[in-house]
Amino acid sequence: MKVIQTDAAPAPVQGAPYSQALMSKGGLLFISGQVPIDPANGQIVSEDIAEQTEQSMRNIFAILAAADGKPEDIARCTIYLTDLGDFPVVNAAYGAALDGHRPARATVEVTALPLGAKVEIDAIADLG
Repeated sequence: MKVIQTDAAPAPVQGAPYSQALMSKGGLLFISGQVPIDPANGQIVSEDIAEQTEQSMRNIFAILAAADGKPEDIARCTIYLTDLGDFPVVNAAYGAALDGHRPARATVEVTALPLGAKVEIDAIADLG
């Protein structure tokens, strides 16, 4: 597998032992969960759930671009929320980011996320 790394997306949180993404020999790109960290300053972008969702998607798109992929290559995402009550807002921001593309998806509520984020999104893309 090939490691995908870009400065246009945040480095692993607190030096954790994972890659931004791994590309399989068959062309599947496995993108690690992206919390809404602004790669320019290493901070969560905002407390606003829509802005957090938008930043998580920008991070995913930056990693995709580093692997010569595009949003339409995303086959599946998982969205992790600390409050499922935020689902309507997250769903709208996620849908707007994907601009009509509709990958398979799961959404789950979790107790907590790194750095106090309210949302984390991972993705699998097919670049083969």
